[in-house]
Amino acid sequence: MSVSRIKNIAIAALCLINGFFLAFIITDSGIEARNERQELENISAILLEGGITLDTGGVQTRGELRTMRTVRDIEAEAGIARAVLGQTYITEDGGMIYVHRSDRGMATFSSAGFFEINLYENVITNVRGTMQAAESLLGDMGIETSRLSLSGGVGYETVSAVSAYRGSSVFNGVIDFIFIDGSLRRIEGTYITGVEDAEDGETVSSVSTALLDFLAWVRKGETDSTRIYSVEAGFFYREAGRGEGVLTPTWLISADNGRQYLIDDATGEIWLAGRIL
Repeated sequence: MSVSRIKNIAIAALCLINGFFLAFIITDSGIEARNERQELENISAILLEGGITLDTGGVQTRGELRTMRTVRDIEAEAGIARAVLGQTYITEDGGMIYVHRSDRGMATFSSAGFFEINLYENVITNVRGTMQAAESLLGDMGIETSRLSLSGGVGYETVSAVSAYRGSSVFNGVIDFIFIDGSLRRIEGTYITGVEDAEDGETVSSVSTALLDFLAWVRKGETDSTRIYSVEAGFFYREAGRGEGVLTPTWLISADNGRQYLIDDATGEIWLAGRIL
């Protein structure tokens, strides 16, 4: 762990300690909320000195997350395929790729969590509300999501869903529903079908550490951001091979330059999100 990362964790701890100190003074039921506000005030002041304004209303102060192991669930994949295609027959296409076929179309699932469902013409047609149609299908498929968005225009629309695990977003687990002329033609994206607790999994730290990591990144000239609109704790999926992987606690920062940044909670590594979530 780098010296700068250790310093950031130490400063974040001081922000928390300041909040905890209030707990010995305040005895009503709002102690936790007041502690969180105090922590945000402390970190906001530090960020402001560094030239960054924090919109505290959009900040998730803590995430009760931990590193999770992922496994491939073949039966869950089959259930997803049946929800869209009806009864299917399954073949293995080599390389741990399973293909599900029916008279409605074809679904392909890889060991890395990526899947694609292609529907024939005139299978799901005359869709008037693409968002509602996608949301309904996600329910049938048993896929938990944190939010949906719509892009495109008349004749070609895409509904994008950010998948979730126990209420927390999987930031690179995005599923797209592609509609052409009112007909659903393709579903594609990444979805983790099986998750197991990791006994040695690290829990997510306070938001202060992530924000100090971001401030250090700005000071190094890696980004020109001067305002943070929101901060969200969630997961990032990392493949480990043969259907296994990990969900690592990760922070998503939305900034004023129209970009979003991901911060690995354990290492402090920062990178630009591949797409707006």
